[in-house]
Amino acid sequence: MPSGWRSRPILRLLVGLGIATLLAAAIVADMLAAQTPPVSDLPPPIRGVADQEPITPIPPPPPVDPRKRALGERLFSDVRLSAKGDFACSSCHDLRTNGAGGRAAKKGPGSASPGNGNPPLDTLSVFNASLSFRLDWEGGFRTLTAQAEASIENPGSMDTDVATVASKLATDPDITGQFFAAYGRAPDHDNVLDALTTFERTLLTPGSRFDRWLDGDAAALTADELEGYRLFKSFGCSSCHQGVNIGANLFQRQGVFRPLVRTGPKVVRVPSLRNVATTAPYFHDGSAATLEEAVRRMAAAQLDRTLTDQQVGLLVAFLKTLTGNYRGSPVVGAAP
Repeated sequence: MPSGWRSRPILRLLVGLGIATLLAAAIVADMLAAQTPPVSDLPPPIRGVADQEPITPIPPPPPVDPRKRALGERLFSDVRLSAKGDFACSSCHDLRTNGAGGRAAKKGPGSASPGNGNPPLDTLSVFNASLSFRLDWEGGFRTLTAQAEASIENPGSMDTDVATVASKLATDPDITGQFFAAYGRAPDHDNVLDALTTFERTLLTPGSRFDRWLDGDAAALTADELEGYRLFKSFGCSSCHQGVNIGANLFQRQGVFRPLVRTGPKVVRVPSLRNVATTAPYFHDGSAATLEEAVRRMAAAQLDRTLTDQQVGLLVAFLKTLTGNYRGSPVVGAAP
């Protein structure tokens, strides 16, 4: 013991209190340990299925000004948005069916422009387009506004410009009244585009059986559909087709291991698989007539896999669960 220890009573007292405190803390810790199970015995945290999967459910449509939405819906089907008065957004994007209508897109900007020798690209569905990170097959547009304006200017379809459209609409007292009610002014470049895109943001198709399963409805899918989803993940399909739109959030080269299509862009924005069972034909050139054919070709070209009939059947069974609802009714395929 140090020589000065006995001459320092305050130091001896502090050390004694410290030891007593440590002993008391140890006793309390032992008591708590006796009452608390080890971490390995604790129940797992409550989590939804969606938290553990590469795909997430479609959210409900966003709240918007109902006057702007109604005006945008009217414009969506108004042929005055075209130069000749014979073409509307709904001419290619049929909201009564799959949001595409099974038609090839008119020739326009990019790889489908007139004079470059390429055929028009297959029309992509407008449903859930607002959930995509880019728009059109080549991802040439970052916003719905840019895409809508380009469609109006497309020489192969509407062949006009937004300012001209606004001037034309301003001669109609009825629709001008709608613009004043929604925007406080007559039709112009900005509010024509805003009305259209406000409506397009509401074109979501939630409530698919797969989304119900993600939300915790264990009975929403059959055993075969669940096995198809397991294959979808284990084969690597979900590496490109994931997220809320099951795709549409990255670019990919077509034909990694062997050719997929004969013409058109080599790199495309991965399309969404939402409502895919209703959007035949498939690929940007519409060359796959059935979902079964599309699955076989994708597996061979992108994954270097030759699928059995059973595997194709299971994958297609899963893909059919991705059909959602628009205004309370299931999305349906277009007439051949």
